[in-house]
Amino acid sequence: MILTVDIGNSNIVLGGVEDDKILMEARLRTDATKTSDEYCIDLSRILDVYHIAAEDIEGAIIASVVPQVLNSMQTAIKKLTGKASLVVGPGLKTGLNIKIENPSQTGADLVVGNVAALRQHKPPLIVIDMGTATTMTVLDETGALIGGCICPGVKISLDALTERTALLPGLQLDQPKKAIGRNTIDCMRSGIMMGNACMLDGMVERMEAELGQKCTVIATGGIAKFIVPLCKTPMIYDKDLIVKGLAALYRDNKR
Repeated sequence: MILTVDIGNSNIVLGGVEDDKILMEARLRTDATKTSDEYCIDLSRILDVYHIAAEDIEGAIIASVVPQVLNSMQTAIKKLTGKASLVVGPGLKTGLNIKIENPSQTGADLVVGNVAALRQHKPPLIVIDMGTATTMTVLDETGALIGGCICPGVKISLDALTERTALLPGLQLDQPKKAIGRNTIDCMRSGIMMGNACMLDGMVERMEAELGQKCTVIATGGIAKFIVPLCKTPMIYDKDLIVKGLAALYRDNKR
């Protein structure tokens, strides 16, 4: 089994993939203060829950946007399995043609998501990843990554709204019934949820106009399942996009 690790700003998503089947998916809270031993314990407990033995892991691959956690996780996996991990970054073959001004600044998670999207869909593509931030990347008809945008994530917007306005309460990400709210909670839910859906719709429209052609739109990330159903633009929601991409990159590089 291949262990995939996606270290994001808020969560670490773990995946277990064998023969293109995802046998395990779990989440840990990203914590830069944890030691490698603490992460090793976390990993061991999660594997126990899924009845997976450490010796069943043939290798691991990590994508990280939090450098201070990357080293701890690498060491934890080495302690647990006895195997070194592949890391998405310089030196790893991805096959992705990146045509932005500074390709080295492309986040590892964005690279992985675009690699997975290209394996499953014909370009041009727009890939949306909704996590701590909402990112949108554009792949032209040749499959080259030509750019995109980065927006505040849904929870960042929600936290800013509730923390900076004394009279506004917190709320859960439930689907709003109407755009026109009739009370404070409904108004906030409409603004956050439908507002982000409209942002995605509007950005897709503008990106397609600049590209000069329609795109297939793929969305992933923990927040996307709440927002995609509210969008007018047809979108393919793939919650396992990053896990699939990491597993594919592991196999390609191990060959």
